[in-house]
Amino acid sequence: MKVVCHREGLLAACQVASVAVAARDVKPVLRNLKAIVDDDRCTLMATDLELGIRLDVRGLKVQDPGEALFPTSRMIAILREATDEELIIEAGPDACVVRGQANEFSMPGEDPAAFPDIPSFAEEKYHELSAGVLREMIRRTLFSAAAAEHTRFGATTGVLWELEDEQARLVATDGRRLALAMGPTQTKGGHTTKGQMPVVPAKAMALLERNLTEPEELVRVSFRPNEVLLKTERAMIYSRLVEGRFPDYRKVIPQKHNVKVSLTAGPFQIAVRQAAIMTDDESKRVIFTFAKKKLTLEAQGSESGKSHVEMPLDYEGKPLKISFDPKFVLDMLRVLEPDTALTLEMNDSSSPAVFKAEPHYLYVVVPLVGGAEEAK
Repeated sequence: MKVVCHREGLLAACQVASVAVAARDVKPVLRNLKAIVDDDRCTLMATDLELGIRLDVRGLKVQDPGEALFPTSRMIAILREATDEELIIEAGPDACVVRGQANEFSMPGEDPAAFPDIPSFAEEKYHELSAGVLREMIRRTLFSAAAAEHTRFGATTGVLWELEDEQARLVATDGRRLALAMGPTQTKGGHTTKGQMPVVPAKAMALLERNLTEPEELVRVSFRPNEVLLKTERAMIYSRLVEGRFPDYRKVIPQKHNVKVSLTAGPFQIAVRQAAIMTDDESKRVIFTFAKKKLTLEAQGSESGKSHVEMPLDYEGKPLKISFDPKFVLDMLRVLEPDTALTLEMNDSSSPAVFKAEPHYLYVVVPLVGGAEEAK
């Protein structure tokens, strides 16, 4: 194969596809990107056998169609460091050569036939969502998924999908917090996840989010047994599902509350950030005191000092003190627009609290016990 490529465009495509490149030595060939060049387009492929992507690359001038493998890390380094707007790439089983006006890079080639195939999207049953809505849903939930090294429950390392009729739900939890986002969708061919609990790995969710660049485009989602296919206009992402059973998240969401507080995301975030300055590794706690017309936030580190922050509040209910890890609160606030209206619902200082951004988002946080009591 031989192509003339726009350097920055190919670099961006390689960087996106590289997310699916094997991080460990499953097979040496999986350290490569596979390029399939037809007369009018180029498709990049990458996989670690659990996650895979087929990505269309635009802006290439095809001189000789064919297939080739690119060493991922070196190809990205060449594209990043080169200064030419256009580069010539000539590659085959024996060698891969990248040429600019004043430089040339030659690398050993490999047989592209040794690279495993990644399925195309040919499903008749699927759900369809707008990219803008889906991207917001992912941003509002993915951060709540558990890190693999910090949990014994594998299913919480991904995002639960519920696709029924005209509504989509994404849910993520690490056991100390839970995020749920909803959005409109359309079903095709009777596709549904009812009776299933499919959990898509966090890595696949992050790769999908990176490909949702056009808010108005439609994304197709189809679940098979043990795997999912996700199709955008430029990419087809394949992923195996996370094994294990996702917790019954509905039991975690409190259905009743005694205290209800109205907040605005931006000013609330500023106050939490200010109070959190005086937390440290030993004391990751901010005490929130809700009283008439005022919220007081306080933190004290073992050596750092104290913080005391006040903000006005439209609140007339009974006083309440409750402690949160500020990171958990700030993680949620960062994915909301500053003018987002929030409702915080609580019962007492030891029960889970719920932040709601009506009508499509809620976030449950377990408070830190032992450092906050209900105000007398």
